[in-house]
Order: sequence, then C-alpha cells, then structure tokens
Amino acid sequence: MPEPDGPKSSYVNRMNVQFGPLEVIGEKDVADSCPYEWFNQTLCEVNDTWIRLGVCHGEYHWHEHSDTDEFFYVIEGKWLIDLEDRTVELAPRQAFVIPKGVKHRPRAPARTVVLMAEKKGVVPTGD
Repeated sequence: MPEPDGPKSSYVNRMNVQFGPLEVIGEKDVADSCPYEWFNQTLCEVNDTWIRLGVCHGEYHWHEHSDTDEFFYVIEGKWLIDLEDRTVELAPRQAFVIPKGVKHRPRAPARTVVLMAEKKGVVPTGD
C-alpha cells in the first residue's frame, strides 16, 4: 500500500522489519514520532511471527484474516474491537486474541498505541 502524503491520511502500513535480532526496540520512540492517525509498523520478527506497533485514532474497516489469528496488546489509550455480536473494550495492559476467520473492526476513540502479533506475511488490511 503506498504511503499517504502526510499526517491524518488513510492507513499507513509499513511491512518492513524495522529492528533485527540483538537490537534494542524503542517502541515509545517509534510511537512518539508518528504523525499519522492510523499507523502500523512491523517492529521485529520472532520465529514466523511479526510483532507490530500500531498508533491509531479513529476506526479501521471491517475485515478478517482467514489463515491466521491476531493478537492485540494495549500500551496506552483505549482499544475497541467490534465483533459481529459484541464490542470488546481494552484498556492499557490488556490483551485480546482474534481467532482466524473472525470478522472484526478495531477502533480507537482517542490516540491509542497497541502491540500486535501476527503470522509473518499477513496483510494488515485483511483478506
């Protein structure tokens, strides 16, 4: 997905792995330098899993991942995950797993920072 021209554009999904093994990962530095409303950066790879940082404000679109689960861990803010039958609300230091094939829509009513774990190669926008 091409990057928008500046802040407050659509989704900015960076699939490149930013940190390698044996490097210190400063997630706060990455989050604090983010000017976008919906940003997703792959921080590192652990075995066949990508660890990503999301900096979000607003709502994402409804989507699903047919072949992989998705893990969310809230660092700061409030993270809402709409499912077809309910909405899950996560506060800082809470986590939630979306099983593969479950349609969902993440939302952040204010700036929120989350860590995500997904299978290497998954496209953040869903199938």
